[in-house]
Amino acid sequence: MDSTSTMVGTTTTLSNDAFEFVRSLIYQQAAIVIDSSKSYLVESRLAPLARKEGASSVNAFLRQVRSQRSVSLQQQIVDAMTTNETLFFRDGPAFDALRLQVIPELIKQRSAEKSLNIWSAASSTGQEPYSIAMLLRECFPELGAWDVRIFATDVSREVLEAAKKGQFSQIEINRGLPAALLLKYFRQGGTRWTIRDDIRQMVTFAPCNLAGDWPSMPKFDLILMRNVLIYFDMVAKQSILTKANRSLSCVGSLLLGNGETMMNIDAGFDRMTYDKAVYYKLKR
Repeated sequence: MDSTSTMVGTTTTLSNDAFEFVRSLIYQQAAIVIDSSKSYLVESRLAPLARKEGASSVNAFLRQVRSQRSVSLQQQIVDAMTTNETLFFRDGPAFDALRLQVIPELIKQRSAEKSLNIWSAASSTGQEPYSIAMLLRECFPELGAWDVRIFATDVSREVLEAAKKGQFSQIEINRGLPAALLLKYFRQGGTRWTIRDDIRQMVTFAPCNLAGDWPSMPKFDLILMRNVLIYFDMVAKQSILTKANRSLSCVGSLLLGNGETMMNIDAGFDRMTYDKAVYYKLKR
């Protein structure tokens, strides 16, 4: 048994070597920076995984991962350490901007092609892309005759599998979903709510590490990259935004999270506003 820790599930102390291994792994795999003060967070996130693997402690589990060089376990560590905070219609002003300015402008600009490509670039368990799908269905019925594609990606394969099912707990439903949309677009089964098949089928889920090589995708008219850049260092942010610039169509818009900014990052975007919301378009 590791001399620096007790059984998983009790108070333990993560060794410096174990912490640095996790910090290095997460940075290499996802370019996410873990602050040196977050040892407790690493331990709490990995304790269930260590328990599942039958390890006596998180330290013992990480020694096992290092000795076996298991790609699968490394991916599970990345999944466990990835923050997946999300909710339906997160950040009301952003969705107001989409509903009242960004999407109406796109409809005018794409009226000849009658096509829209939308990307939720850190989709977690699916609330964001499903919110976009419901917004389009509710507010823009004319798009029913268009070719509208919603792509949703995340670095965590575990959350992507959950998102594909379109099933949510009552707690998840209570976070941001209006009652009228719940009754219209979801059906209840036991303690879970399942989104309607026609809404679920509007979204295509796939893995993507924003800090790595991006898969082949079309040019996007709207990219939502919200509340994710805060986890990267400046070099990774600049790289990601440069790739986002290349991935936008000439009329496209990029939304970051509330409080995220392009300040000190020259990625070729113009700052746009609608009421309290900020979004970005390619420099003309």
